[in-house]
Amino acid sequence: MSKKPISRYPVPELSDLPADIRERIETVQEKAGFVPNVFLALAHRPDEFRAFFAFHDALMDKEGGLSQAEREMIVVATSNDNACQYCVIAHGAILRIRAKDPLVADQVAVNYRKADIPPRQEAMLDFAMKVSNAAGAVDDADFETLRGHGFSDEDIWDIAGITAFFGLSNRMANFMSMRPNDEFYAMGREARS
Repeated sequence: MSKKPISRYPVPELSDLPADIRERIETVQEKAGFVPNVFLALAHRPDEFRAFFAFHDALMDKEGGLSQAEREMIVVATSNDNACQYCVIAHGAILRIRAKDPLVADQVAVNYRKADIPPRQEAMLDFAMKVSNAAGAVDDADFETLRGHGFSDEDIWDIAGITAFFGLSNRMANFMSMRPNDEFYAMGREARS
């Protein structure tokens, strides 16, 4: 187990946090069995914590044309491109669980173009990478390509929104030197049926 600090910034004690933040963290801890370090690190600034997780939930916990696994794929691929260790490891664990596939997260993180994913998901990730690296170059042809794979315009918005939000998250995690929890590394490694 790592003994290094989880952030360059002070991490507040759970008992010192505002009640709404403490309750959210305790709910996550009950569900996951541990507290993901992102919750503790971002609790350093309570107003930003609330705004961050409200936006996160609006993008990641909604119904729509993207599956939960596809949403996580976007996070893993773009976070790897942004060199965000925390998000690749944490969201890789979530991807393995949501996809019920112990291999997909590593494949997507290293090189999604060689991953065992269908052309629809490869097109989705191509677009996410374009939004991440060259959003000014997005054009109507990109929309037509995605529509050809069955994505609606709302789905396309979600791909871009997730990419943009995690661009923020990646940069914050990197500048804080936020460490992934050790628990994430083993999660979802066993094949599920």
